[in-house]
Amino acid sequence: MPVRVETVTRIEDAARVVASNRAARIYGGGTLLMRAVNEADPGFDTLVVAADPALKDIRSEGDRMTIGAGVTMAQILASRDLAILAPAARIIGGPAVRTAATVGGNLFAPPPYGEFTTALLALGATILLAGGGAALPMEEFLRDRGPSRVVRAISIPRLDPNAFRFRKVTRVKPRGAAILSIAVVLPQWGGRELRVAFNNMGPMPMRARAVERALEGARIDEQGTARAVSVATEGLAPPTDALASEWYRREVAGVHLKRLLLGSA
Repeated sequence: MPVRVETVTRIEDAARVVASNRAARIYGGGTLLMRAVNEADPGFDTLVVAADPALKDIRSEGDRMTIGAGVTMAQILASRDLAILAPAARIIGGPAVRTAATVGGNLFAPPPYGEFTTALLALGATILLAGGGAALPMEEFLRDRGPSRVVRAISIPRLDPNAFRFRKVTRVKPRGAAILSIAVVLPQWGGRELRVAFNNMGPMPMRARAVERALEGARIDEQGTARAVSVATEGLAPPTDALASEWYRREVAGVHLKRLLLGSA
């Protein structure tokens, strides 16, 4: 099926095209979308390119940072203000992929991808859609993240980078697809609340509420993390796929959570 490319000036124009054509998709970095084009995916016939410079903006707004949906992983790594996100951006593919892959595109990445989105979920990011309106909490956005939703920016709180920890678990080092990934925000370094998120432990990145409850008020040491490790997969729904079985993911999730919390290898 031939694919048509439509270029618009503003992200709001792109949103109107997508709203009027269910077979249109926003083109960001193309790291996943171009694979679908090459495989002749019949689900879309139009790529919409928004030449809006605002999509590349990184702005400080009070106690939050706003990141345009078109900002790449390479730009994240080059930004001193976004150092907290560097651990998650660094494991997205190799240098060529990081130069193309965008923050907005990662929000729609299906499993086993979406590690950067997992980091944003743990950080308490909010999503700003094209056309304005109230910012959406990340969890609300993820529950209905279909192609009709056009993202213009993401907002995260300013935190000490020490408050954030991230781990990608893969059998193929260093850039294999993730069996699972874990992101944690610890309040003792300025986080407003303790938050833990997993990826590839359900149909989308998910908060580990049982782990958060177990860690609330606990010391982050061997004894204090024991309860959290024991409930690591409670409320999650790990899949069985070509990378790993549900059983394996449940077995190793607590091990890697403990290592991440205690800062061990």
